[in-house]
Amino acid sequence: MPKNKIMSARDAVKLIKPGDTVAISGFVGMAHPEQISVEIEKSFLETGSPNNLTLFYSAGQGDGDERAMNHFAHEGLVKRVIGGHWNMAPKLGKLALENKCEAYNFPQGALLHLLRNIAGGKPGLITHVGLKTFVDPRVEGGKLNSVTKEDLVEVIQLAGKEWLFYKAMPINVGIIRGTTADEKGNITMEKEGVYTEAIVVAQAAKNSGGIVIAQVERLAANGTLDPRDVKVPGIYVDAIVVADPQYHWQNNTVYYDPAVSGEIKVPLGSIEPMPLDERKVVARRAVMELIPDAIVNLGIGMPDGVAAVANEEGMSDLMTLTVEAGPIGGVPTGGKDFGGSVNAEAIIEHHSQFDFYDGGGLDIAFLGLAQADERGNINVSKFGTRVAGCGGFINITQNAKKVVFCGTMTAGGLKVEVKHGKLNILQEGRSKKFLPQVEQITFSGDYAREKGQPVLYVTERAVLELRPEGMVLTEIAPGVDLQKDVLDQIDFKVKVADDLKLMDERIFRPEPMGIRAEIMNKQK
Repeated sequence: MPKNKIMSARDAVKLIKPGDTVAISGFVGMAHPEQISVEIEKSFLETGSPNNLTLFYSAGQGDGDERAMNHFAHEGLVKRVIGGHWNMAPKLGKLALENKCEAYNFPQGALLHLLRNIAGGKPGLITHVGLKTFVDPRVEGGKLNSVTKEDLVEVIQLAGKEWLFYKAMPINVGIIRGTTADEKGNITMEKEGVYTEAIVVAQAAKNSGGIVIAQVERLAANGTLDPRDVKVPGIYVDAIVVADPQYHWQNNTVYYDPAVSGEIKVPLGSIEPMPLDERKVVARRAVMELIPDAIVNLGIGMPDGVAAVANEEGMSDLMTLTVEAGPIGGVPTGGKDFGGSVNAEAIIEHHSQFDFYDGGGLDIAFLGLAQADERGNINVSKFGTRVAGCGGFINITQNAKKVVFCGTMTAGGLKVEVKHGKLNILQEGRSKKFLPQVEQITFSGDYAREKGQPVLYVTERAVLELRPEGMVLTEIAPGVDLQKDVLDQIDFKVKVADDLKLMDERIFRPEPMGIRAEIMNKQK
């Protein structure tokens, strides 16, 4: 390695050899070393090197279009991709679907902890996360196409229980990002919205005999950084690239927001109430499952409304929202900027957040409902030829004390009217979500039943519950027809509870529901 660690992106990329396994830290649009990814793509297209790389990443990284992992989407540049989520890098997903690279999808938290175990010289990761889902080798083994043959995960027996064993591999190159580096390579992250898994990527690479390349915004003299702020010590870092500003945005659409990095707290003002539509109906019914002082995870999409409804009901103080990237408290950022939090109370490292999640730290998780089946399985990871990936969904749903899946009963053209305390279906959606069998098992109903985990499926017109005997219809909306609007829209025989109830009429009225006192009286 050169004695001077500070170099151009082009010179840093020359350190990557053909066939290397390259691990990159980041989360959606946050803390991804964009300039180095751009330079890897440019070098391959101009010189053919580096090539035949194995790309390893835990969280999805990209903007759904051009950035981050999309730069690696060239046949020959990557021979194998091991990723936690694919939806933000559609070009990479297309490469996998065309069988132009080997492709795996494993739970985000499992990959984070596997990196940590690689750093510690362990043979792999033993965990329950992924059992009976599509990453279980008895199901699909996390393989995404027909050219992917090698089993990277296996089932083992230990202490009288079944576990999944994710196999370790050497990391030849770790690529990370921070804010400031001194000349020795000590890295701080004061302007980043999340710390990611940069430390374990660096440790895994160094202890595999590899190298670490760090992208930063600025340089500092040796001895000037507060050691309490250093997130990656210089002994791990081999090359420092000072990025051009256009390649060092805090997030996909935000150059820098000090309220996301924790530099300042901003007044949030009043959040406009959601319009009374199917999204608000689902969010209102879901929020009724809250308990006092709940530690919560919200998924992207329909579950976003839970925070808005809680605010409208004056209950935001009854829950602490967490984001899998590491923020705790505050208001999560959304859309292409998902991963951060405005006015967070704390920001911890990515892998540490999943330690808490995997151990059952979440009181309740509100996640999306794309497809459900008669066994209570959920699919959010694969639809026809589109590979979205599981991300942290498996870790979160398998381990939260309670899970509430949120979504409409049908999709594609659904139109409803919420009026006078009732729900009217004006136009049915073209696609049913409750199917005999989901396309891919991202959440296993069988596993949840074995654990005795409470699971609800909340839609705009009905609520189903996972019970030992299977899926049971427990509530329907006032104004809907049980047979036509509910049972006929479920493509399997569902049991109707003997005590079938109407969903609370307050859900379907424009004024706030006034449920704070009811939630406060619940026992945690």
